[in-house]
Amino acid sequence: MSDEAFPDIPKIEFEGPDSKNPLAFKHYNKDEVVGGKPMKDHFRFGVAYWHAMRNPLADPFGGGTAERPWDDGTESVANAQRRVWAAFEFMQKLGVDYYCFHDRDVAPEGKTLAESHANLDAVADELEKAQKETGIKLLWGTACLFANKRYNQGAATSPYADVFAYAAGQVKKAIEVTHRLGGEGYTFWGGREGYSTLWNTDLKRELDHLAKFLHMAVDYKKKIGFTGQFYIEPKPKEPTTHQYDSDSAACLNFLREHGLMGELKLNIETNHAILAGHTMMHELEVAMAADALGSIDANAGDELIGWDTDQFPTDIYVTTQIMLCLLRMGGFTTGGLNFDAKVRRESFEPVDLFHAHIGGMDAFARGLKIANAILEDGRWVAFRKERYSSWEQGIGAKIENGEAGFEELEKYALESAEPVTASGRQEMLENLINEFI
Repeated sequence: MSDEAFPDIPKIEFEGPDSKNPLAFKHYNKDEVVGGKPMKDHFRFGVAYWHAMRNPLADPFGGGTAERPWDDGTESVANAQRRVWAAFEFMQKLGVDYYCFHDRDVAPEGKTLAESHANLDAVADELEKAQKETGIKLLWGTACLFANKRYNQGAATSPYADVFAYAAGQVKKAIEVTHRLGGEGYTFWGGREGYSTLWNTDLKRELDHLAKFLHMAVDYKKKIGFTGQFYIEPKPKEPTTHQYDSDSAACLNFLREHGLMGELKLNIETNHAILAGHTMMHELEVAMAADALGSIDANAGDELIGWDTDQFPTDIYVTTQIMLCLLRMGGFTTGGLNFDAKVRRESFEPVDLFHAHIGGMDAFARGLKIANAILEDGRWVAFRKERYSSWEQGIGAKIENGEAGFEELEKYALESAEPVTASGRQEMLENLINEFI
């Protein structure tokens, strides 16, 4: 085997929309300036190490199909270190600037916590070398608090204090390694922080414990001087019946209730929004309204399948909506678009990793150009502004400024004619957006 993991695949270049080369970008031109800055700076694309390098492509009805010639299939530190260089070769050829990882994806879990710590340090040595050699950076790290049997009833919300303590030790180490590698953030995803049945669950106690856990993490972050952004990632269910961080609104309510607003922002995923019964745009708007949108997991779900399919994003309407939100927010600061997505079980060859990421990057490039054109055109923005114009003056302005109460509003209503409303023009606006897509 060649020293290269992908010897037959060249660096992926931009060839334009007329290209028929499946290993070329048709729309993602990293240096093209859109909305005042290069495309790559709008997106801050990241590769999810757990899917790109570690997902065997199994499903509930069959084992893994993935062919990964660089991987000997063992859970050895040497194999994990060799895998690092395959990952960075992939990212270099793809032309992305960031990656994200779980601790147990980059390094094997040992028989003890101490052994797991040592394994992670050994692989972090290789990650640090690869980052310095390539210039690729860590967008965020996280700890896998859901796969091991000990977490079968939760981690920070486990009914067992020893499990809580073990999880704290694991997260402490993951934060340290993320800090060491210059990570720009750290994500908490509570895959099993929820319940399967309320018959055996003290919900309030579990939520209080989760809050204590996060406060401890915030305190430790400050103690070691880690300035990266903390994120919490909403998801409603699967594998639990109900996950405590079920959607953006639930996360924000939790953060407010427990004094954590300002310490954590949200990392929002399209597939999780679908499982929550929301659109991705809804989840983003809720987070933006609270100044709490931090990062995005870029993927897609299948509305015909009621579980987390983690497909690559190809829907131009969805990528346009996401980029409309990001442009209006002013863009990312520490976050980015992390491809928390896996190729299909039928797409098992190494080259399929490139096809999938190229398609996702092109879909977002189209979304960015369309969203920017919509904003520059101004009609959509003007309609929304006009629809709320009654709040800019008169009684509307007094309400928003806190200068009116029920007595004054009743007097105003008694003295005024019946309120007149205008059409919401939903169909017109849908047609307007279609002009650009």
